Amino acid sequence: MRLIALNDLAEGGFVEMEAMIGDDAESLILYRDSAGVRAWLNICPHAGRRLDWAPGQFLKSKDGHLVCAAHGASFELVRGDCVAGPCRGDALKAVPVQVRDGEVWLA
Repeated sequence: MRLIALNDLAEGGFVEMEAMIGDDAESLILYRDSAGVRAWLNICPHAGRRLDWAPGQFLKSKDGHLVCAAHGASFELVRGDCVAGPCRGDALKAVPVQVRDGEVWLA
C-alpha cells in the first residue's frame, strides 16, 4: 500500500497517515531523516492514546525526541524506544515501510 510521496515528508519531520494494517484502519506516524523513513503506530504504550496534540501535529523535544502530548513520554527516533516519562523502557510499535521510486510504501 502506497502511503506518501517521499518529497511530501520533510527530513526531520513527521506525518500522520491512515493505513489498513490487517483488517484494521490504523493511524501511523511516519518520520524521515538521513537514514530513511520509519513508521510506528500512533499509539503511546503508556495509556493507549494518540501521540499527536492535534491531528497530524507532533511535538519534538530540543533533544530530538518525539513527545507524547498526553503525558510527556519521550521516544527516540531510531527504534521508537521510550527514553523518558511514564513508559520508560517500553517502545512504540514499529510498522515496516520501504521507499521505492520516490514513494513510501507499507512493507
